[in-house]
Amino acid sequence: MSRKKWTSLDKPRLSDAVLEVIQSFGFRDMTPVQTAAIPLLLALKDVSAEAVTGSGKTLAFLVPLLEILQRRHRERPWGPKEIGALIISPTRELARQISEVLAQFLAHEDLEHLNQQLIVGGNSIEEDIATLRKETPCILVCTPGRLEDLFQRKGDDLNLAARVKSLEFLVLDEADRLLDLGFKTSVNNILGYLPRQRRTGLFSATQTTEVTDLIRAGLRNPVLVSVKEKASVNTPARLQNFYRIVEPEQKFVALLQFLSSPATRTGKVMVFFPTCACVEYWAEALPPLLPKRSVLGIHGKMKNKRAIVVEKFRNEPESVLLCTDVLARGLDVPEIEWVVQWDPPSNASSFVHRVGRTARQGNDGNALVFLLPSEDSYIHFLKINQRVELNELPNDEAGPSDPQLPSVLEQLHRLQRADKGVYDKGMRAFVSHVRAYTKHECSAILRLKDLDLGKMATAYGLLQLPRMPELKNYNGDGFIAPSSEVDLTKLTYKNVQKEQVRQQKLQTYEQTGSWPGQKLHKKRTESWDQTKKAKLDAKSKKELRKAKKQRKREAESAEGAPGQRKRKQQFSQEDLDELASDIRLFKRLKKNKISEEEYDRAMGIEKDD
Repeated sequence: MSRKKWTSLDKPRLSDAVLEVIQSFGFRDMTPVQTAAIPLLLALKDVSAEAVTGSGKTLAFLVPLLEILQRRHRERPWGPKEIGALIISPTRELARQISEVLAQFLAHEDLEHLNQQLIVGGNSIEEDIATLRKETPCILVCTPGRLEDLFQRKGDDLNLAARVKSLEFLVLDEADRLLDLGFKTSVNNILGYLPRQRRTGLFSATQTTEVTDLIRAGLRNPVLVSVKEKASVNTPARLQNFYRIVEPEQKFVALLQFLSSPATRTGKVMVFFPTCACVEYWAEALPPLLPKRSVLGIHGKMKNKRAIVVEKFRNEPESVLLCTDVLARGLDVPEIEWVVQWDPPSNASSFVHRVGRTARQGNDGNALVFLLPSEDSYIHFLKINQRVELNELPNDEAGPSDPQLPSVLEQLHRLQRADKGVYDKGMRAFVSHVRAYTKHECSAILRLKDLDLGKMATAYGLLQLPRMPELKNYNGDGFIAPSSEVDLTKLTYKNVQKEQVRQQKLQTYEQTGSWPGQKLHKKRTESWDQTKKAKLDAKSKKELRKAKKQRKREAESAEGAPGQRKRKQQFSQEDLDELASDIRLFKRLKKNKISEEEYDRAMGIEKDD
């Protein structure tokens, strides 16, 4: 789709105020999704737009939103308790970012009458209600959970449902992510409060079955717009995707080398990790090894601190942000030059969203994913599944050959010896990483049994291997322990309060021989999948016994009158053949040759609904 200049849109023409703000952003041409969606929304059509991340979807709905609200204001000014537009976003970070862009428009003197309010979780709901009463905003930018709470509030003289009766425009941004995060019920409940005579814009990076259902429920005769910047790929056209294959014990060293290379010294870098625990550990361990860079960490469990961290990342040059998928969508920082992934994400679509944090709005960008030798088939999988071509990272961009593994391990071991808090975080990070790896959607090619967990633990610089079922039978020599023996009971916390608690527990342990608060439970000696299979076997045996007893009772009741003493029943050859058939079925179930449903049907077992 060819690009058009913003000033060429004349049916209807954009207002001078909106054009002036757009020009202050430095945008001369409209992106393809803007060219396609804005005229349709201005023509009062419902629009469902699918476009790759970083393609300019925010302006694609903010511009028509402002024009529609101004048009209505000229006919009949907005009342103090009327809400004209709702913008629903899946995360606080994305909602806050949209609000910041919108604020630049509303700062124009001709648009000052269209005030807004940001409503997201993490703030006091009483404060949100007080602001709604005082500021009487015309536009709400919000997350679905908090908005649903406000609609359901009773007895506080808010009555948000009455305020949205004049709603002109609803925006569902990153709709696929809204549904991925479990907001389907909340969104449907919110739709029930809104008037049908409204314009709705649904914007998404991917079209899923759930998004299609939402389109049917929330949009009236929508125009479907699908825009790809480049027909053969799912990622931005100016993005270069690289991979680097490293041995598992060398992964952190490779990351450290890359962050020290000339390729990453001039811009900001985002590094995605699989779990919150991984981010917490590396946010402690990486800064001492990368003293010339500002290293920040953010994950979903941080709640109120996330906005502060994102703001620091925006303002500090050449900073490195360690994060989880909480920032895989929506974050728009123009200076991000590299997106790095510690390992392949749990689902292939997340790969596209992660790398979309760079190469935004026509800028150049780069992305790198670290792969283990056992994961090399992921390259071909990604090409087929997401139409993403990965090229091997050139050696000159991989970084200097030093530091070497022994020196890096020594520094990591020293950090953990100096603070038991770092040691605890390292153990939790490794365990959570292993557990997360078992949940990969593409588990056919990313298999836990193909990994040397000892070498993976070495990359984390652990002082010892954790006790976990997956390592119960580990006999490999891949784990590199500290050069000198470590007495874990003598590790101390830098945190004064934690150290006081530890000392009290240690004193109790020396007196009683048992650690305070330790749960007495049966030690787990098998992995999670073995436990699940054992439960299935027990359930199958129970159902088999139940079925046999049921058939026996039926046979006895058919042969004799109630209360009559039964003679010892002789089994016929037919009965013995049936029992042998049942046993064969049960053995097939244990070997996973048939499913539980097939077994139940064959046995005549009816489950209660």
